[in-house]
Amino acid sequence: MLRFLTAGESHGRALVVIVEGLPAGLALSASDIAPDLRRRQEGYGRGRRMAIEQDAAEILSGVRHGETIGSPVSLSIANRDWVNWQYTMSVEANPLEDAGGAHRATVTRPRPGHADLSAGLKYERTDLRDILERASARETAARVAVGAIARVILRRLGIEVASHVTEIGDARIPDGLSVAFDRLRDLDPDFRCIDAATAVAMKAAVDRAREAGDTVGGAFEVVAHNVPAGLGSHVHWDRKLDGLLAQALMSIPAIKAVGIGLGPAVGKRPGSAVHDEIISATGQASGTLASISRPTNRAGGLEGGVTNGEDVHVSAWMKPISTLMKPLRSVDLSTGLESPATIERSDVCAVPAASVVGEAVVSIVLASAVLEKFGGDTVGDLDAAWSHYQARLKNRLTRGSH
Repeated sequence: MLRFLTAGESHGRALVVIVEGLPAGLALSASDIAPDLRRRQEGYGRGRRMAIEQDAAEILSGVRHGETIGSPVSLSIANRDWVNWQYTMSVEANPLEDAGGAHRATVTRPRPGHADLSAGLKYERTDLRDILERASARETAARVAVGAIARVILRRLGIEVASHVTEIGDARIPDGLSVAFDRLRDLDPDFRCIDAATAVAMKAAVDRAREAGDTVGGAFEVVAHNVPAGLGSHVHWDRKLDGLLAQALMSIPAIKAVGIGLGPAVGKRPGSAVHDEIISATGQASGTLASISRPTNRAGGLEGGVTNGEDVHVSAWMKPISTLMKPLRSVDLSTGLESPATIERSDVCAVPAASVVGEAVVSIVLASAVLEKFGGDTVGDLDAAWSHYQARLKNRLTRGSH
């Protein structure tokens, strides 16, 4: 079973990750992680921070001569902007006056929609920077690094994960638009949208928000291809894979809703237009099945908390970023007087970047489910169990109904 922890603040020295549960013998290097870290920084509407950072993961432990050795893998992702924040983010009780970076004022005006106020009250922090530094979406770089490692496991078994943006503001891809997996492999990084006309409308929505000093949200879909039937379980609430996927996506900053397959549309349709029929691949009723197929995939590859062999489709809806250049009303907690909310350097729109984070967390959940079902102490154990299971599924479908 795959587990991980992240640590670090947005403007601290670095983000740190510990990953546990990887089998020994898995080929792994920093080059496996770099592409996804780079993709996370792309997208139209990102802020100035992305021009400063050039995220790269350094593997500190758990890998020797290019292979995992069974012990926890630890990673570090340096924050290049740290040099400008050394005094403000110093771990020392009394930082030296000549420590690098500006001496930034205490943050006392919480932003509506952010963790500033709620977590500031919970942890009794008078300087809300103690909250916003960790609540920042900067932490998702660490999760993307873990997701990249998870992809190494999934690709070994032929499982691929990709995503696309379905809406930004009032711009949305047309209903019924075909989303074949091959179309998701090489999308334009600005909007990661499969429809060119919609991408133009998305750009206009972001530009309008920027000009108004506002922000804009949207939605994306993550698709996992070649996922076998049988991951997850129906027997306990905390083993249902749809629940685990929903939790993972909801934990991404600013994600406020998750849907699987048709998502919310299932409440508006009759059962005959929601459930996916099960048919023989040959279309003939006989005592022996060559295989089975589904003419539709409205369930998004999951039934009863278990994958059913179809592609997994999971969608997430992201609210607009909480930092506005024309801030909303707030209260200065140091005076009790009404005051505009704090302005922090931020994005106008981060939906395309969030889709990459979505790929990462979906990959982590699927890799964890794979290791739970097939994993051993080595990749040889994993390969053997996987091959045995594939043979068992094939045998089950070819021996008929008896």
